[in-house]
Amino acid sequence: MNSRAGFESWMREALAQTEAALDAWVPGDAPAALGEAMRYGVLDGGKRLRPLLVMAASQAVGGHALAARRAAVAVELIHAYSLVHDDMPCMDNDVLRRGKPTVHVKYGEASAMLAGDAMQALAFEVLTPIDGEVPAALQARLCALLARSAGCAGMAGGQAIDLASIGKPLSEAELREMHRRKTGALLQASVLMGAATGDAPALAWSALADFGAAIGLAFQVVDDILDVTQPSDKLGKTAGKDAEANKPTYVTVLGLDAARAEAQALRRAAHNALASSGLDNCAWLAMLADMVVDRDR
Repeated sequence: MNSRAGFESWMREALAQTEAALDAWVPGDAPAALGEAMRYGVLDGGKRLRPLLVMAASQAVGGHALAARRAAVAVELIHAYSLVHDDMPCMDNDVLRRGKPTVHVKYGEASAMLAGDAMQALAFEVLTPIDGEVPAALQARLCALLARSAGCAGMAGGQAIDLASIGKPLSEAELREMHRRKTGALLQASVLMGAATGDAPALAWSALADFGAAIGLAFQVVDDILDVTQPSDKLGKTAGKDAEANKPTYVTVLGLDAARAEAQALRRAAHNALASSGLDNCAWLAMLADMVVDRDR
């Protein structure tokens, strides 16, 4: 059943599985309250979009369910670590995340840095169980996809460009490249990690890569729109932060109406990619694309 009700039911189950796995695998007993800071930074908050993309893509290709669950947790740990570090005073200097004080506000800067470091390492530990639950070749492939999306070619590189661009004008092409790395790479990797858990033909793999690229960029466009149209209590983070920091965004570069039009164009591109994939079980991915564009927080 590919109805909205079916999607909501699937999503509730996928989220419950992800939360249970995060709760089980993020240790609370790491020394000197490190585990407490890690759990504070990743549990009980966030949209969990990346895990949902992993699990929907895995389902679309008939993938390895246990590997998909581990990949979903791993990508969320990488995302959470990046937020902990991005919020620190040396970067975005934010005090609110997911409706509560940021990790460095709650635990101090040193503990926040270590919590992020530990979550990054834990992501790869989760992907490499020693009990044979996930085949070794699949472990390696998942690790490669995640590492490349998180490093200098992806998220970290995009954040470096972002910090270097404060107060500087960027063209639309330059802004797109920054966000393709900073936000888009990890979202695209979420889709491809899910696809890697199954036997996706070359055509489907290429189409899912295009889908992931489109929603990765759409997510950032919508984020930029919400930053100027929604209050902090709605967003769960500080609204207007980019404008205050004089950072280029899709709204400042394109204007609000054009940014909204760009989000809709990216939604269409995502749906077109799925239509060209040759896969019959893409309904949840399509609905996740709509959720990315239609969200209000």
